[in-house]
Amino acid sequence: MRETDTGTGTGRGRKVLVIGGGIAGLAAAHRLLDDSADDPVEVTVLEASPRLGGKLHAGRIAGARVDLGAESMLARRPEAVGLAREVGLADRLQPPSTATAAIWTRDTLRPMPKGHVMGVPGSAEALAGILSEEGLRRIAQDADLPPTKLGDDVAVGEYVAARLGREVVDRLVEPLLGGVYAGDAYRISMRSAVPNLFEEARRHPTLMAAVRAIQARTAENQQPGPVFMGIEGGVGTLPDAVADAVRKKGGEILTGVRVTSLRAHSSLVEQRPRRGTRPATKNERTATRRGPRWRVVTEQSRTFEADQVIIALPAPAAASMLRTASPMASQELRGIEYASMALITMAFRRSETRFPEGSGFLVPPVDGHTIKAATFASHKWGWIGAENPDLFVVRTSVGRYGDDKDLSRADADLVDASRRDLGAATGLTAAPVAALVTRWQDGLPQYPVGHADRVARIRAHIGQLQGLAVCGAAYDGVGIPACIAGAYAAVDELRGDTGARDDLKANPVQSLHGGAGE
Repeated sequence: MRETDTGTGTGRGRKVLVIGGGIAGLAAAHRLLDDSADDPVEVTVLEASPRLGGKLHAGRIAGARVDLGAESMLARRPEAVGLAREVGLADRLQPPSTATAAIWTRDTLRPMPKGHVMGVPGSAEALAGILSEEGLRRIAQDADLPPTKLGDDVAVGEYVAARLGREVVDRLVEPLLGGVYAGDAYRISMRSAVPNLFEEARRHPTLMAAVRAIQARTAENQQPGPVFMGIEGGVGTLPDAVADAVRKKGGEILTGVRVTSLRAHSSLVEQRPRRGTRPATKNERTATRRGPRWRVVTEQSRTFEADQVIIALPAPAAASMLRTASPMASQELRGIEYASMALITMAFRRSETRFPEGSGFLVPPVDGHTIKAATFASHKWGWIGAENPDLFVVRTSVGRYGDDKDLSRADADLVDASRRDLGAATGLTAAPVAALVTRWQDGLPQYPVGHADRVARIRAHIGQLQGLAVCGAAYDGVGIPACIAGAYAAVDELRGDTGARDDLKANPVQSLHGGAGE
């Protein structure tokens, strides 16, 4: 890819510009270059920030390597672990050391119940100890209620509360979904966020029957190996490994380059004889045709031209990018809302702490605490404990959609609030030797009722433009495998192959909770 490319062709194949250097954009670039043997391509990635990786961010605290963003990835789908292996991280893939988590509800740490699908139980007994006796009795009423028509979509919390009671939602569904989306269960789309449950609920007369059907199918098709996987050194090391692989394959990656406009235009393209025929004459070389091209201008007034463009940006930035090329897609993208949150990472002297066993705990917002979850990172990831035997690393999360008042507080206040909640939950009295607050402003897209239809409309508008595709967390799921799967589908679409996109519709990548604090 060259700046101010005249579009006359270099003989090296099509030029593709990837706008956005998060994991989706990097995965798209890697996929493009992986397929370049049969389809020569020049790839350039433009990232506005000085850092690659988006919400995957590796860092350090008190010398310990930690994740300051997402910390695990679903291993039951092939995309994320497959990409990690392809870029040389196979020997660093590690499952969590413990899959045992808790929930801090009604002022007590209680074991996370089993036998549920994103907090929705298959029987009342599955939530014994989490719900009150009244709440358990309300669950049992599901068997006596008439079937509920779901229509095209419904909010998870609304539907579950109608069938099983609000206590199930407030005490378990809300904290689990909140850990994935930082959202409000009473707004989140069941079709988009829990697609398997949505489909089964349409087939069965009761909600718990739908859950039991999922559980039975899962048991019959039990996959070997861990459900989730991490990477030694942090999942945040994955983007740089992918970027290195892209560069080795001939791709170009530029950081600190913010795109301000994207326009379609027609360029003069040289007419060349077919391969194997005589060289073109002078008259033949000057004969031209007009072909669709894209011109991108950056904040630094640099201009890039490409045959095809993949926009791998959050919805607001993508909307701004498309305001001229596709006003209708831009308008739809502006309707996607985001939640902001903060992660508070603290390192304690191990000799001064006695944290419970397990990976951490979730916190129902209904209880009114500041933190929404806590991860005992030194328990959860064996490599953290092994590398730092004298430290104990803990992460807490603060903020969710519609509840971001705490995010205006100073870093020190957030650390103090986290310590107070940790003290109330676990008895912690020690002060951290180091603390780090990472703020993710507009960090997670929200999937409200109707989200799937909105995405379909966006893609329909984009599909009218030759050589343009979109991918990222706003479309096919917020998890790492979903972002990568969406990136691969975008690459295939540019080649006219919609098979991957059709497969994603038929088999969506569900964004599951990766453990307390995820």
